Amino acid sequence: MDIKKDDKVMVLSGKDKGAVGKVLHVVPKNDKVVVEGVNMHSKHQKARKQGEESGIVRVETPLHACKVQLVCPKCGKPTRIGHEVNGKNKIRICRKCGAEI
Repeated sequence: MDIKKDDKVMVLSGKDKGAVGKVLHVVPKNDKVVVEGVNMHSKHQKARKQGEESGIVRVETPLHACKVQLVCPKCGKPTRIGHEVNGKNKIRICRKCGAEI
């Protein structure tokens, strides 16, 4: 999976199309990502401790990785990810401007 935690991504399809956010965490087993402020759902939450409030809470739910595209930090455009081998290291590069991500 080319998308990692703390990457800035843009949503390509669905109800939140065009939204940009930071990846909170990645689930490589299911090819899913959780993006900050995107794909929000309501969840009924029960108070677990005394003094804690119960109610309806809005939470981010996982989104399939093919529905998001990485935003290049240099050119600011959504781009596919290229790879270059630099010695023993494999680095990610922007396919539009060639900058290292």
